[in-house]
Amino acid sequence: MKKVVVGLSGGVDSAVSAYLLKKQGYEVIGLFMRNWDSAANNDVLGNPNNPNEVCPQEQDYLDALAVAKHLGIELHRHDFIEEYWDHVFSYFIEEYKKNRTPNPDILCNKYVKFAGFQDVAKELGADYYAYGHYARRKTENNEHFLLRGLDHNKDQSYFLSSLSQKQLAKSLFPVGELTKKKVREIAKENNIPTASKKDSTGICFIGERDFKEFLKNYIFTKPGNIETIDKDVIGSHEGLMYYTIGQRKGLEIGGNKNYPNAPWFVIGKDIERNVLIVGQGENNPMLYANRVIVEDVNWISKTKFSGELECHAKFRYRQKDNVVIIKWINKNEIEVIAKHPVKAVTPGQAAVFYDGEICLGGGVIKASYQNNKKLMY
Repeated sequence: MKKVVVGLSGGVDSAVSAYLLKKQGYEVIGLFMRNWDSAANNDVLGNPNNPNEVCPQEQDYLDALAVAKHLGIELHRHDFIEEYWDHVFSYFIEEYKKNRTPNPDILCNKYVKFAGFQDVAKELGADYYAYGHYARRKTENNEHFLLRGLDHNKDQSYFLSSLSQKQLAKSLFPVGELTKKKVREIAKENNIPTASKKDSTGICFIGERDFKEFLKNYIFTKPGNIETIDKDVIGSHEGLMYYTIGQRKGLEIGGNKNYPNAPWFVIGKDIERNVLIVGQGENNPMLYANRVIVEDVNWISKTKFSGELECHAKFRYRQKDNVVIIKWINKNEIEVIAKHPVKAVTPGQAAVFYDGEICLGGGVIKASYQNNKKLMY
């Protein structure tokens, strides 16, 4: 009997993954990952008004225990705090210091869930590693392909774009072939304890909280002016790192009698002057790029393409596919030319490339251009 170690997070997706694998005849073991030490990082995860309330991370562990007991499987718990700090959180903070907008979930998958996790699972005798991601994997001629999840509304291949052939080789995604609705139905039909548990949101393993207050624990903030493209001062900001390109909410600059009564959007950052640049109109021309440089590219396929390749790209998770032409600048960077201008292509975020259902790989957005003019992102 083949042994599968499942990452039991305390949520419904990983619980149903474990259930399905056991039903398929595998020997299933659960592994709960603890990646954040609240006490060591002076970070209160629980409710300060109710000290008896269990913090979310511990509640997730208790939920994972309940699932394991219900399914009749072992549950191991392992700390990946050092790996998370070194490879994910430190990078996350450094990127914000550079006024970029990082995506820690991608790094968490690469270095923790599909690296540290697999090392520990191997020690437990795993033949395969399983996760609750909405993605699929296929293997042809000893090459592994990452595919979008069947439920495109929940597809998580974007967050798995940094995986290697080795990491994909023995990874299983049981719920990738299902819709979220079906996963909930399976959980309820089989009385899985987390059947109705709300999906987690927020930063990978840090959870939901006041994001500004959280960052203040790690980064010195520097307030400055909010200006129009013509350098008219119309407000003040709390720190450039708190704002992202295309942002509308939280600017607090409405009602200026010198300008039309229309919404304002972040269209750039002048880092040297510590100025946040805004413009009116959801489709402000300054928000659109048609040329992008992507660095730190991970190409999942065993062989890289040569010349130019037409494919699709996503420049943020919930974005629709964009038709692009890509070519290598060097072994780590790709130039992307979009067939149609793309809104808010933000440095620090991930650009992920697709050929139909196949996720080809991705990298980090380095710079965005409107024709040959570099945008102030």
